[in-house]
Amino acid sequence: MSEQHPLLSLRGAHFAYPGHPVLKQVDFTLYPGERVAIAGANGAGKSSLLHLLVGLNSLSQGTLTAFGLPVRREDDFRAVRAQAGLLFQDPDDQLFCPTVLEDVTFGPLNLGKNATQARAIAEQVLDQLGLSGFAQRITHKLSGGEKRLVALATVLAMQPRVLLLDEPTNALDKPTERRMTELLLGLPQAMVLISHDAHFVDQLATRAVLLQDGTLQDATLHRHPHLHSHLHIHGTDTSDHSHQDSLDG
Repeated sequence: MSEQHPLLSLRGAHFAYPGHPVLKQVDFTLYPGERVAIAGANGAGKSSLLHLLVGLNSLSQGTLTAFGLPVRREDDFRAVRAQAGLLFQDPDDQLFCPTVLEDVTFGPLNLGKNATQARAIAEQVLDQLGLSGFAQRITHKLSGGEKRLVALATVLAMQPRVLLLDEPTNALDKPTERRMTELLLGLPQAMVLISHDAHFVDQLATRAVLLQDGTLQDATLHRHPHLHSHLHIHGTDTSDHSHQDSLDG
């Protein structure tokens, strides 16, 4: 890993909401080819950390380097957002156009593609996700699972170098979750993912970190043939036998 240049790097990161510190002295680095799972209790700051990486939250202290360049101002984040695609925990935060096609073409159009190119990208991504024929569907009338897939399509249509996935399997039935997992496994992008679904994390993650008390610790995810998961954190072994909490998003 040391021979590669990191895609994203936080150093000494602090973040707080008014009167409520969230992150303290956090160091985090994402390298090409990695799929890093962030574990931690609800409210630990996992989503806040993802939002820091794309400038939706602002560091109160520390530095962010993205794709080899220091990121200090809002103008810098425009380039970051073109290369790091964030899937929000709630798809309603991501979908704002009347139809699915308009939502999925918005990103490519914003990146300078013409209408023909953007439509071709959107149709290809929708087909990848099993959403052929959804182009003219009314977005707000979709089911929760359908919205989740369309939200992912809006991210993939940007053709980013990094995927930031916040609870990507929420509201998906098992066949759709399997299809999403297979798709993500076949993608070249590095990923940072938050998920309560331990089986999904087992299949996808190459590395795990634990966010606890505002700090980030390396963790080792041990896989076994019977699919139990263990997080080993600085000498502490936490086992999961229910497939729900080994990586608590």
